[in-house]
Amino acid sequence: MSETTYPSTYPESGVAPADPSARFYVREHHPEHGTLLGFWLYLMSDCLVFACLFATYAVLGRNYAGGPTGAELFDLPLVAINTALLLLSSITYGFAMLEMQKGKLRPVLAWLAVTGLLGAGFIGLELYEFAHLIHQGAGPQRSGFLTAFFALVGTHGLHVFFGIIWLITLMFQLGKHGLTPENGRRLMCLSMFWHFLDVIWIGVFTFVYLMGVLP
Repeated sequence: MSETTYPSTYPESGVAPADPSARFYVREHHPEHGTLLGFWLYLMSDCLVFACLFATYAVLGRNYAGGPTGAELFDLPLVAINTALLLLSSITYGFAMLEMQKGKLRPVLAWLAVTGLLGAGFIGLELYEFAHLIHQGAGPQRSGFLTAFFALVGTHGLHVFFGIIWLITLMFQLGKHGLTPENGRRLMCLSMFWHFLDVIWIGVFTFVYLMGVLP
């Protein structure tokens, strides 16, 4: 008795087709723009996190508990340099996206490296600011104002830190696999995340630092 071999791919019912010559092809389907839509939903949830932190700072921002105020603590020139680093990193990431559209891998990696260095400079200055404040006795436990300040600015800094880790990981993936459609989607998602952090920082710089030095 001869054994009939059926195609390895059957219909969803799992039953072999009546006609052995019939073939069913199942192709893995990735919805168009599905990844970007999902990432937009994540960013909206992150907006809620920062909205809560901004609201907390709005309530506690004047609760100094007899301690130092923002006008006494904030070093605006240093914060302005930090802001310039982050905004410039957003521009360099934009250059990387332009090179990606041209299909040029090396310039993409170069601009991503510059973006990562600028982000690392931002984190370095922020850590220096935190260490300086704590050395002055203005740690997060000193007052409600400082608790809200460290929570808001520190959460943003953590986002930048994890963004740099994501960027380095993506650079390794690009170096190994090149500008594949999958890596293109990852570059686009990281681009949205990075620009999102810029927008949040502009709010922090205005609402926390600039308004904090007002009498």
